[in-house]
Amino acid sequence: MNGGGKGKKIGILGCGWLGFPLAKNLVEKGWQVHGSTTTPQKLQLLQEAGIKPFLLALDANSDLSNSTFFDADVLFINVPPSRKLAQSGYLDKMKTLLAAIQTSSIKKVIFVSSTSVYGDVCREVTEADEPDNPSELLQAEMLFLSAKNLQTTVIRFGGLFGPDRNPGRFFRDKNSIPNGLVPVNLIHLNDCLSLIEAVLDQQKFFGVYNAVAPSHPTKQEFYGKAILRSGFGAPEFVAEKTVWKIINAEKIVQDLNYRFQYPDLLSCLDDSAAF
Repeated sequence: MNGGGKGKKIGILGCGWLGFPLAKNLVEKGWQVHGSTTTPQKLQLLQEAGIKPFLLALDANSDLSNSTFFDADVLFINVPPSRKLAQSGYLDKMKTLLAAIQTSSIKKVIFVSSTSVYGDVCREVTEADEPDNPSELLQAEMLFLSAKNLQTTVIRFGGLFGPDRNPGRFFRDKNSIPNGLVPVNLIHLNDCLSLIEAVLDQQKFFGVYNAVAPSHPTKQEFYGKAILRSGFGAPEFVAEKTVWKIINAEKIVQDLNYRFQYPDLLSCLDDSAAF
């Protein structure tokens, strides 16, 4: 697979802020890309980008087995649970999805997860730390990791930012923002895309990876600077550190021999091209 994806097919379940630019990048590298959306108006946008579009709603009672969306070698799953999804049976939807995968040609999966599975443990955590919180997202991870005849890589991303997600808009016009001294665990969109492509290129289809930038400035340092650079008034943070964690992402750096494009989060805020 090194040198591009010529002749390879990938399904991208969820062509949103992360999935759509990933799909476009892979098309440019020679992949045949199936992209799903729940928005009919977006089908033409996908098609114009060289992506074969599918209108696909994930429902616990849906029969997905006949959809040619799953005619692929790899599936990228990017539908983390929102509060709304959790209320409507997220884990059941993942089980329905897995059943469709197991009757398809797909043998490899990249499952997008979140570092939120660790909870606020007030220490540094690595992939070797077993989360104490049995969230639906963690259960979904285990569902795919333990599936027979399926190779799965789970990527636990930290907070995402980049184009259309300018962190300068977070906490603006607010006072007494709590936990100003806690470390942040963030990653830029460009690094998200490059890490995913590295997993594909290097065939790293096993286990769990944390994915955050190696720098961890405080909430006050990072968001305070981001807000000021966006032209808003100086926010007020409470100088406290109550619940927090530091995500260690050294494993993915070592396994993929990866060099972050934006390793220094504070310096990233000075790069207008990052947003």
